[in-house]
Amino acid sequence: MFKPLALYIGLRYTRAKRRNGFISFISLTSMLGIALGVMVLITVLSVMNGFDIHIQEKVFSLSPAVTVNGMNGRLENWPAVAKVISQQEPKVLGSAPFVQGQGLLQFGGQVQPALIWGILPQQESQIDSLDQMMILGQLNDLKPNRFNIVLGQTLASNLGLQLGDKVVLVIPQVSVTPAGITPRFKRFTVSGIFRAGNGFGFDSRYAYIDMSDAQKLFLLGDDVSGINLKIANIYDAPQINYDLQGLLPNTYVGDWTQQYGAFFKAVQLEKTMMFLILVLIIAVAAFNLVSTLVMVVTDKQADIAILRTLGATPRTIMAIFMVQGSVVGIVGTFIGLIAGVLLSVNVTRIVNGLQTLTHTQLFSSSVYFLDYLPSNLALSDVVKVCVTALVLSLLATIYPAWRASKTEPVEALRYE
Repeated sequence: MFKPLALYIGLRYTRAKRRNGFISFISLTSMLGIALGVMVLITVLSVMNGFDIHIQEKVFSLSPAVTVNGMNGRLENWPAVAKVISQQEPKVLGSAPFVQGQGLLQFGGQVQPALIWGILPQQESQIDSLDQMMILGQLNDLKPNRFNIVLGQTLASNLGLQLGDKVVLVIPQVSVTPAGITPRFKRFTVSGIFRAGNGFGFDSRYAYIDMSDAQKLFLLGDDVSGINLKIANIYDAPQINYDLQGLLPNTYVGDWTQQYGAFFKAVQLEKTMMFLILVLIIAVAAFNLVSTLVMVVTDKQADIAILRTLGATPRTIMAIFMVQGSVVGIVGTFIGLIAGVLLSVNVTRIVNGLQTLTHTQLFSSSVYFLDYLPSNLALSDVVKVCVTALVLSLLATIYPAWRASKTEPVEALRYE
């Protein structure tokens, strides 16, 4: 005889054509419901992963993960500080000094506020992607005593600036002259324009000049405002922050969690809540599976009674119907898995095709930070979704199977 018996009979019941077509319909509905829930969950989580990764890339393309600032806005002997960091903190991949200050840019009667960064182009390229974002000019054109400036595309557009134009930079510091107190200003030549994309205001607020020019402008001498650090894993930033605070006295160490932490926590919370909400689709399908198995148990009362009289134990009867329900869950989960993976891999092309077909822009970078629908399929999410679906399907079989195991052969066969 085929062993185990419960598996054989359970699979036989699954393959058999039922006399009651309604039961078969409910069973099919349950299977498709589980498949739909798994497919939607995998796709939604993949899309949210895509947004999370692309937003991280956009944020950290210009924003440093960890920053070491000097007290009162001045960091003395920065090469020595950078050397200590590189020797004592192996998780730091690169560093670059900077001078930071506020300013106003004036051109053709237009005035725009800007965050001024004084940088060393060669070292800056080691920690961010600014050189790869240049759409006009080159970052290396920022050289000492040239007084060149690189602007974000939106900032340059608002001022009506092009390459080679002269723009006046006014800073909130004053100079004492025989004529009285006057604001400090300097004329710069636009040598480059970069585009980081919408969403975080880099294009509309950031302006870069050579670090030595910035030191002269802000009267820092050989000092800098601080050092930006690049690390291997951005989630190590809080620990590196803590380590550097003990390593570098008389400095202030900050990391990205202080500025963007709340935003990324909100994204993660949204992903978690979306997972819990969409699991309800699978839960509804599991309730349908309960109904299906209850009707199957009622339909198979005579078969259960005969099996009991032949020596089948209640545990065997319970296992038979758990196998039957589990098959529905496994097949539905497998169908949803295949459909979800295929949809996740191709969702970007599908949405782009719909936009082209309907001549509409469904995603705007000013609202969603991106102008397309990203997707990143993660194995951990696939496993989590499939395990959840299988567990809910298995739990849905317990009550009907337990009810079948309590069937009394005498009562079931009385009217047969």
